[in-house]
Formats: sequence, C-alpha cells, structure tokens
Amino acid sequence: MTGPAPLPRLLVLTDRTQAGAPLPEVVAAAVAAGARAVVLRDKDLPLPERAALAEELAAILDPVGGLLVWAGLAGSAGRGAVHLSAADAFPAVRPALVGRSCHDASEIARAAAEGCDWVFVSPVNATASKPGHGPALGAPGLARLVPGAPPVYALGGITPADTAGCLRAGAVGIAVMGPVMRDPALVAEHLAALSAAPG
Repeated sequence: MTGPAPLPRLLVLTDRTQAGAPLPEVVAAAVAAGARAVVLRDKDLPLPERAALAEELAAILDPVGGLLVWAGLAGSAGRGAVHLSAADAFPAVRPALVGRSCHDASEIARAAAEGCDWVFVSPVNATASKPGHGPALGAPGLARLVPGAPPVYALGGITPADTAGCLRAGAVGIAVMGPVMRDPALVAEHLAALSAAPG
C-alpha cells in the first residue's frame, strides 16, 4: 500500500432503489450513526437531478466535517472527490481526491499507475446488490490483490463480522451499501467492528 487512506475507514455507498426511505433521510440517519463519507452512486439519475441530490447530501455531511464523493466520470468536473468505475477514463483535470473500483490485479495496477488515492476491491463476498458478479474473492483473494495497490477498501457483502478479516488481509477500511441503505443504524455496528479490529 502507498500509505494511509485519505478517507475514513468506513464508506457508505448510496442506492436509492434499496433505501428504506428517501435517500436524504437514509444518509442523515447514517451520518447520525457515525458515517463521515458517502459515495453518491445512483448513476441512472439525470445529471441535473443527481447534482441537486449531491448538494442535499453534502449539506447533511458538512456539519460533521463529512465528505461526499461523486461516483463516475460523468458530471464529475469540478468536484473535489470522485470515485471512478473500472471502465471510466481518468479525468482530464485530476480531482483533489480520486478512487477507482477494481476487481483484479490488472485494474489495480492501472489505478496505482494513475496515482489513485484509494481503490474499492470487490466482490469480497457474494452480494445481493450485484447477483452473479464475481466470483467472490474472500479474504484470501483480497489479500492477494493488496500488495502494490493504493489504499484498499473491501466491498461486496461485508458484514461487521467480516471486518477483522478484511483488515488482516490488508484493507484500510470497508465500503458498504445495501444493508446500510435498508437499515442505516448498521453504520454503528460497522464502526464498532472497525474500532475493535487491530490496525
């Protein structure tokens, strides 16, 4: 790994289709439970609508010093923190913070060469959010991909019980989506697991 991650150890990814309430309410509840970084996905929204949603979510995060990360290259110009898909081109103007989703060694090598600040490595476990996406890496597969990578966040079906294994495999933190969208109070359990884990 190249050094400490520039983000908190827990990242919450949005998916309004799985949310148990309007997305701003879910994010507010996650922030109340301790979340300090949220990645706005929901890429199917028209860009103006998504930009308005980003402003709303940023206003929820700002009072606690939190960070909103924009997912995807489209609409990312001028944003301070951007998370790219594996297929996205690198922005012509580098954001202050930039990460990338990776699934194998070649994608991680690309992200490292680009100077990405972090990578999501997935899927660690099988996940209901992306059925059939895999195969699942498990902690051993995650550990094989960490050397030489930017700071790694484990993604894909991560439960609080998985946290210690992900950190032992070399991840700096975890990224969660579906379960937290359905029950944002789970953020507190994930944070407790991160605090209890060594490292």
